Amino acid sequence: MTRTRTQAIEAAAFIQRWSDGLSPAVGLLTGTGLGSLTDFLEDRREMPYGRIPHFPASTVESHSGTLVVGTWRGRGVAALQGRFHLYEGYDPREVTFPVRVLQELGVGVLLLTNASGGLNPHFSSGDLMLIEDHVNLTGENPLVGPNEDRWGPRFPDMSAVYDRPLAERVRRAAKRRGIALQRGVYAGLKGPSLETPAEVRFLRTIGADAVGFSTVQEAIAAVHAGMRVVGLSTITNVHRPEDPRPADLQDIIDQANRTVPVLKTLVGDLIGGLDG
Repeated sequence: MTRTRTQAIEAAAFIQRWSDGLSPAVGLLTGTGLGSLTDFLEDRREMPYGRIPHFPASTVESHSGTLVVGTWRGRGVAALQGRFHLYEGYDPREVTFPVRVLQELGVGVLLLTNASGGLNPHFSSGDLMLIEDHVNLTGENPLVGPNEDRWGPRFPDMSAVYDRPLAERVRRAAKRRGIALQRGVYAGLKGPSLETPAEVRFLRTIGADAVGFSTVQEAIAAVHAGMRVVGLSTITNVHRPEDPRPADLQDIIDQANRTVPVLKTLVGDLIGGLDG
C-alpha cells in the first residue's frame, strides 16, 4: 500500500508530540550493521517504528526498526535505525515514506549511510566511501505517478544529488582526523540476489565504485523534497570477478559494525559544523 502526504503529516505530528515538539534540522538513516551510529546523540529518546502511524515494518536482519531523536551540539536530529527496501516487497513510495515524514518535520539535511559491496579494485573491506553520484538500476522511482506538488516539482533536477559543499566538509573533516576516505559512484540494484561476476564487470564498466540495494530511492525523494543530501558507504567486501567468493551476511554485518566508530566521528563532525 503506497503512502500519502496526509499519512506523512499524521506520522510527523505524532513524532512531534512524542518528542515534546523537537524540530529536527538533520535526518540520519542508518544501513546494515550501522544502527549504533546514533549513539553519539544527546537527550536521546527511542521509539519502535511499529508505534508510528502508517510506518512500514522493517524485516531485515540488523535493521532494528527504531526511531531515535536527540540533539548534537544544539541541533535536533531524527535518526532512523533501519530502512525499507524494494526487495522486501515495498513499493518505492513506501521505501521513501520515512523521508517524507522527515520532510514534514522540517528536516533540511539528510545523511544516508549504507553497507556496500566494493567494485573499485583499489578499495578494501572496511573503507568508507563518500558518494559523489549514483546510478539507479532498480527499475523503480518514488516519483512515478501523480506528483505531490506540495512535496516538490514534477521533474526535479538530479545534476547534483549529493550536496557538494557538505561533501567538501566531510572530506575536510576526514583529512583533519586522519581518516582515509574514498570517493565514488554508488550503483543501486533492487536485490535481493547478490551480483554475478558478469554483473560486477558490467557495473565497473559503467563507472560504479560500490553497489548495494538501498539509498537511491531515498536520495531521489530527498532531492524532490529540497533536502541537502550526504551519502556515506561502508565497503564491507570487495567483488573480484576474476576470483569470485561467496558473500556471507554475518561477515558483512560484522565489517559494517567495525566501521561505526570512524563513521560516527565523521557524522558528528558534519552535524556539529552545520550553519544555523
